[in-house]
Amino acid sequence: MEIESPIIEVHNLTVVYNKKPAIWNVDFSLPEKKIIGIMGPNGSGKSTLLKAMLGLIKPEQGWVKIYDKPAKESYKKIGYIPQRQSIDWDFPATVEDVIRMGRFPHKGLFGRFTKEDNAIIDEAITRTHMQDLRHRQISQLSGGQQQRTFIARALAQQPDILIMDEPFAGVDATTEESIITLIREMRAEGKTILLVHHDLVSAADYFDVLVLLNTRLVGYGPIETMYTEAIISEAFGGKPTILSKMNLALKGKTSKV
Repeated sequence: MEIESPIIEVHNLTVVYNKKPAIWNVDFSLPEKKIIGIMGPNGSGKSTLLKAMLGLIKPEQGWVKIYDKPAKESYKKIGYIPQRQSIDWDFPATVEDVIRMGRFPHKGLFGRFTKEDNAIIDEAITRTHMQDLRHRQISQLSGGQQQRTFIARALAQQPDILIMDEPFAGVDATTEESIITLIREMRAEGKTILLVHHDLVSAADYFDVLVLLNTRLVGYGPIETMYTEAIISEAFGGKPTILSKMNLALKGKTSKV
């Protein structure tokens, strides 16, 4: 996949845990203004890849550039939503408190909020349909409401790239549909969205570009070139249940043509 001006570059990236590679010699580049999926079996290194790309963990070798700079130098342009289970939901904060944190990269921890900041926060709350919950404690939210809260926080940051780790995990079908609709709106606004996902059936419709990982890079490219039985089988080990889902998704795409 040749990209003249990639927005994200990953080169020979290796991360080792307890002397075992979590990801090994991963190398790819990604375009802007696309919805990009990262997929692979459990334990394939998907979350590790995101953290290494963001500079949250140090790789054994290799490098990552975002906007031709390390992620830490481009942090104002990057919104990150980690897995829900990694967040302390008992922390005493309201929905609005969390969403306001999205402005911190631009204001600093103690910066004064302006009318413009408050308008951006209100818009983020409205776009994620959290108006009636803005004063509720985050510990009182459902899984889908928690996910929408962190998406609103990312919207308040106004990033050019949104990186999400399993945003659909633990949410109902209605919430998932509302999240993917919002993601598509962000793409239409010129944003780049990179997310870890696990469902092969919905991947056929969700992504423009697919990155397949199984400790090493299996492949990456436009969804129409990556979403084949041979490549999916290589990534997931040719498991019968995986291939049956693959065939179901392919039949669904064919029926829409």
